[in-house]
Amino acid sequence: MFSHLYALSGRALFLLACLALLPLPASAWDRGNVERFATLPAGALNPEGIAVEPNSGDLYVTGFNPTGAGAGQIYVFDDHGRFKRTITVTGAGASSALLGLDFHPTTHALLVADLGSGNLLDVDPRTGAATPIMSAGPGAGLNALTFDGVGNIYVSASFSGTVFRTGPNGGAAEVFASDPILRVAGTPPVPPFGHPPFGANGLGFNHDESALFVANTGNDTLIRIPVVAGRAGTPETFTNAINGADGLFLDRHDNIWVCANQSDEIVVVDNTGKVISKLGDFDGLRNGSPVGLLFPASLVRRGDWIYITNLSLDLRPPVTPQQAVDSQWAAQVKRHTIARVRARILGFGRGNDD
Repeated sequence: MFSHLYALSGRALFLLACLALLPLPASAWDRGNVERFATLPAGALNPEGIAVEPNSGDLYVTGFNPTGAGAGQIYVFDDHGRFKRTITVTGAGASSALLGLDFHPTTHALLVADLGSGNLLDVDPRTGAATPIMSAGPGAGLNALTFDGVGNIYVSASFSGTVFRTGPNGGAAEVFASDPILRVAGTPPVPPFGHPPFGANGLGFNHDESALFVANTGNDTLIRIPVVAGRAGTPETFTNAINGADGLFLDRHDNIWVCANQSDEIVVVDNTGKVISKLGDFDGLRNGSPVGLLFPASLVRRGDWIYITNLSLDLRPPVTPQQAVDSQWAAQVKRHTIARVRARILGFGRGNDD
């Protein structure tokens, strides 16, 4: 009897040893801990673009009104998330449909892409007075902006599928790149069409400026535009299936951090186009504000943190012909928020710096 039990125990131990040699199943993405960094004032427009003021470290956030009616607004927060003030954008060449913004790396001008007017604006951060420094026309759909190493300004145009370039102080809107893959796949209401119906959106250069990467929101793609001696080559699809690819930036390793506005997450892909991390998710509403991410539109890094605007846009008529899965949630938002998450590439259960 004891020898029989011993034999069973030996076989059990052998099986356990074999199981220990088998590869463990992959764990889910470690999505980090998304915090609410700031709450916009009551009645504020949907937050879209975000930038860090280089001297104070304050965060500047644009308000987006899809109709473009009324005055534009920019909201300013200190580095603890405390609301400081609203900048009311004034001027004949400005609307309230403000999207991307950033501070010029050498002139330090506050530049804002105005979807409604089709102008790139130089906004006085004290008075809000806006001066158009580049115009592409209201049908272009100016959206996001970035800079090259000599200070030239690049602005994406979502509706025309174009990236425009102008000088450090503005000027004519030169077509840097234009291609059908920078536009959405079709025109509503006749399918196929992108959802949201925006083409070229967030954009940024890799570290040696050999390529400009552009998110195509409606097509869920990242586009790579090769650059040689300052001239654009033929745009090509770099990677697919980022659901609502929106604002982006590249880190020092040329990993690309992208807002996926229709899946409420940040997707990080490496320089081969492979996903290496997913951060955040939508965790419902609390007291009329998003918990986690809800339609994340733009992101910026400051120190160890990534700051993200929760656009929380209700994508139903008249904005677009059909609703999105989170449209009804967005319609319930009463106070808009800015979220933040640690700047870590977390992967499958393991954290490390980028």
